[in-house]
Amino acid sequence: MVKCCKSPGEGVLYLSTSKHIQTILNGTIHSLKTILPMNIDVKPPGIANEPYEQKEMGVLIGLVGDLKGRIIIDGSPEIFGAIGSGMFGMPLEGPMLESFTGEFGNMIAGNLCTFAGQEDLELDITPPTVMVGNTKLYGFQQAFKIPATIDGVGDITILYTIDDDEA
Repeated sequence: MVKCCKSPGEGVLYLSTSKHIQTILNGTIHSLKTILPMNIDVKPPGIANEPYEQKEMGVLIGLVGDLKGRIIIDGSPEIFGAIGSGMFGMPLEGPMLESFTGEFGNMIAGNLCTFAGQEDLELDITPPTVMVGNTKLYGFQQAFKIPATIDGVGDITILYTIDDDEA
C-alpha cells in the first residue's frame, strides 16, 4: 500500500498499488515483445505462492524505487540458448550462455524501467543474478507469474515478486 495524505488534517488515504502492478505486468509483456526477435504468446498472469521453485535456469533482477520487488525469468538452458541463438545467430553454451542469460534479464528489466517511467512509475534495477539448478525462492509478500510460449523455442515464466515496504 502507498500512503498519501489528502491534505493537512484530513487523515491518511491508502492508495492501492494495483495500478503500479498492472504497469509492471504490461511493461514486462511489452519488453518481451520488443526484445525477442521471435513471436511470443503471453498467457494471462496468475498468482504464485511461496516458495516459487525454479527448476533449471533463471535470472533474478531486483527492482527498487516506487515499488520494491524482483523479476525472475525462469526457463531452461535450452530455452535461453535458443533465445540467444535467435538474437545473435550463434549457439551459446557454458559460461557464455550464463552470461547471456544475465544480459537477457538486464535487457528485459531495463526496457521495463523505461516503459514504467513513461507511466510515471520510477524504477531502477540491480545487477542480475543468474541461477542454475533447482532453486526455491522465499521471502515475498505477493507474486505474479506470466507464463509465455516463444515460437520455435519453448516456454518461459516471468515471476514478479513484491516486497513488503513495512516489514
